[in-house]
Amino acid sequence: MAENFGRQTASGHLTVSAESKAPYAADVLASLRADAEQVIARYPQKGSALVPILHLVQSVDGYVTGRGIDFCADLLDLSTAEVSGVATFYTQYKRHPNGEYTVGVCTNTLCAIMGGDQIWDTVCGHLGIGHDETTADGMVTLERIECNAACDYAPVVMANWEFFDNQTPDSAIALIDDLRAGTDVRPSRGPDKVRTFKQVSRTLAGFSDGLADEGVGAGPASLVGLELAHANGWTAPNGSSSATEAAPAQDTKSADAAPAPAGDARTADDAKVPVKGMPAIVADIDTAHVDQPAAEQAAVAAVTGVAPTVEAEPEAHVERATEPPHAQPTLFAEPASTESEVDEATVARINLVAGGAAASPVHDADESTAAPTEKATDRGSHDDGGHGGGSAKPAPDGSGPTGWDVKGNANSMLFHTPESPWYKRTRPEVWFRDAASALAAGFTDALRRRREPTSEHHEPTDGKDEA
Repeated sequence: MAENFGRQTASGHLTVSAESKAPYAADVLASLRADAEQVIARYPQKGSALVPILHLVQSVDGYVTGRGIDFCADLLDLSTAEVSGVATFYTQYKRHPNGEYTVGVCTNTLCAIMGGDQIWDTVCGHLGIGHDETTADGMVTLERIECNAACDYAPVVMANWEFFDNQTPDSAIALIDDLRAGTDVRPSRGPDKVRTFKQVSRTLAGFSDGLADEGVGAGPASLVGLELAHANGWTAPNGSSSATEAAPAQDTKSADAAPAPAGDARTADDAKVPVKGMPAIVADIDTAHVDQPAAEQAAVAAVTGVAPTVEAEPEAHVERATEPPHAQPTLFAEPASTESEVDEATVARINLVAGGAAASPVHDADESTAAPTEKATDRGSHDDGGHGGGSAKPAPDGSGPTGWDVKGNANSMLFHTPESPWYKRTRPEVWFRDAASALAAGFTDALRRRREPTSEHHEPTDGKDEA
């Protein structure tokens, strides 16, 4: 057997021997082309057939030869570089002669701690070869596999991609010795015996070997979850858009019924579904209001005039006994006051949810802060910044309205003034008229927060940061 076919040199280039490039015999080429035409017929564009045809080449040559590269390129109207790019990318394609059996030892985390590393060391010592090397008799190519996708049977060894479960160093050596002796070997799951590398390559090319239903497909460890589901009557959600189809409706006063907590994105019917049920998601939920605290949802309704589209009732405000039989309960008994019941941070979040429709509350201590009814056009040359009456969006060049020198960063809820050492390095996402406007919108003084990390909000002494 020739050596170093497709091996990488120190400079990283592949070397392909003259033997690898020897042309196919006429009868072999004719058979190969006939099979390849069947593969190509499955695809709307013949170039898409490259992956299975490379497996087809391996079913004839035992690896991807130089002549196999030329064959694929000519047949599919591709360059040899394009074909080589695919052949060198996937590890199932071999660029040097491969053994009759590829033995892969999994050494990924679970298999490793269950004994995979010990199996690998033992097998390497027994065969005298390492990763991607072949025994002198040409029977076994050894691979260190990152994952064999059978963690429930760790540690796992594969022979030509057939599973050998719950292996030990001794059982792995016995498996390899049987393969080298030509003895038929039966995998833990799958067909009755392991086929050769060339036979399996033809199957990977898309030609059925008729063994799909032979042997055990899934072992007991893989079926534990299914058995538990059957024993407990568990089923997957059916994807229904109606909560009543997902689980039978029950009276809301039933002891088994789960009350809908405040902020819960469920309809009135969903609230009747027992805890054990899985209510379907309502398609028209206004996600802007989902998971908000009740006070914020009230403020959204009061400040913006837009009522949330989800039902979320605090228990203190719900009197189901007095409701009409088919009435849809309201969100709150009466709207909350944005002045007395909603703090600045809440209004800042409302602004973000409502897209700038709400304005900051009036602060008696700072008359420079704009009133909630002030329009964007009254306070600068830029559009509404979405953070109350003292905010504006940056111009295309990033600048703020004339005279505005406080930069705000909405992602971090920080603001910077010219005195801040980070002022020139900060890209503004919103401009504020002054520091007081930024504080009113719920932003934090970046310079002072760095100096006093435990404080969330700071009142400026003169409308500017301290130097």
